[in-house]
Amino acid sequence: MDPVITVGLDGSPESRSAALWAAQEARLRGCTLRMLHAWVLLSAAGEKATAESDRDYWSKKIVDDAQREVHQLYPELPVTEELVAEDPGPALLAAAAESDLLVLGSRGMGPVAAFFLGDIGLHVVAHTDTPVVLVRAQEDTAGTAAQAAPPATGDVVVGLNLQGPCERLLEFAFTSAARRGATLHAVHAGKLPVQAYAPWGMDPDVVEDLTRDARKVLGDALRPWREKFPGVEVAESVHLESPARVINRAAAGAGLLVMGRRHKHRTALGPRIGPVLQSALHHAPCPVAVAPHE
Repeated sequence: MDPVITVGLDGSPESRSAALWAAQEARLRGCTLRMLHAWVLLSAAGEKATAESDRDYWSKKIVDDAQREVHQLYPELPVTEELVAEDPGPALLAAAAESDLLVLGSRGMGPVAAFFLGDIGLHVVAHTDTPVVLVRAQEDTAGTAAQAAPPATGDVVVGLNLQGPCERLLEFAFTSAARRGATLHAVHAGKLPVQAYAPWGMDPDVVEDLTRDARKVLGDALRPWREKFPGVEVAESVHLESPARVINRAAAGAGLLVMGRRHKHRTALGPRIGPVLQSALHHAPCPVAVAPHE
């Protein structure tokens, strides 16, 4: 099967921005772009309808409008359209299993946005083994949502916790930076342990030792990937403070934030997303790629 990037469409400005971002990525990768819209009330396949009674009108329009916009910018890009008569969650998970990458719109942290992410986006991110990218709509000069794709410029930032192997995450991050000709900024952050504190405040010797050890672990993790990707410029930074705060700060001005989701993060209720990743999905200003890994 030819490599495919799937973008989920719901007609929102965020999903249109996601379609344009996915088209950029498909062109970089030499992939086919599949535009998918899922709605449980779609007409059965082969069911005939007049223009006045076609209950699929708006679904078709959502996909056709996005396809037309992509074609104007990338006329040579192979694009397929697909309407699926299912709930969006299961349909997107099934599509992700057949794709190299799944791209979705993300609405940030407003009340509707929190529901959107919790109901669909976070569910898909937590359950698929396929990398997922969530893209926000860009704002125009009036401060309202526009449908342009985020600029394909800026560093690729990868957040690392260094508490286990993360080869698939680093492969995704280095490959993304290489495709874009971008600098890869590898960021590690962790809160100071109790032993770093003394009655008068932080113990500078303990802080220095912890920072040095973390830099060594980070350097060791990156070394084999630097060798595989000698053309990628790499910047490293270690911070002993809130990981969520550090990651969101590093994402400001970035072209792409790459975060991992470990398969082992499962509870009795099923897979879960850690608090740092969840914070990035809600607050990071750039597209966020989530790469499942060991």
